[in-house]
Amino acid sequence: MDTWDKKKRSSIMAKIKSKDTKPEILVRHFLYSRGYRYRKNVKKMPGTPDIVLSKYKTVIFIHGCFWHGHTLDCRVPHTNVDYWLTKIKRNKVRDRENEKKLFQMGWNIIIVWECQLKSDVREKTFNTIIYLIDKIFLDQYRMPFSVKKYSIPIS
Repeated sequence: MDTWDKKKRSSIMAKIKSKDTKPEILVRHFLYSRGYRYRKNVKKMPGTPDIVLSKYKTVIFIHGCFWHGHTLDCRVPHTNVDYWLTKIKRNKVRDRENEKKLFQMGWNIIIVWECQLKSDVREKTFNTIIYLIDKIFLDQYRMPFSVKKYSIPIS
């Protein structure tokens, strides 16, 4: 049973932002401080990615664990369960469709979950984001036969 009436619950839900959320701002500040330049919430792209790094042909989605059904962190409310399960399932299907469209357009996708930005794991997440962006950038310029094999000398 919900603790608020329908009107109050509706006003609370209406205040939930879809862009410029705290997790998005954390990632954007981090990227900007490291010299990465980006566009935010590009409406012309499938799924309106939270961050678009054109130079790196990469988009970053910062997903809320509840709204996008993160299997590790998503708790379904006890009231109106069917509605929420259907809504989250639709969100997940829409996410996959948008990802498929972006892949077809040649974009790389990085998904960051809200729970990965908690203070105890934030630094590791940021390091992983930087690693992935740099790897994608370098892979764009690698020549097909430029792989070299290195061996560690035995002492």
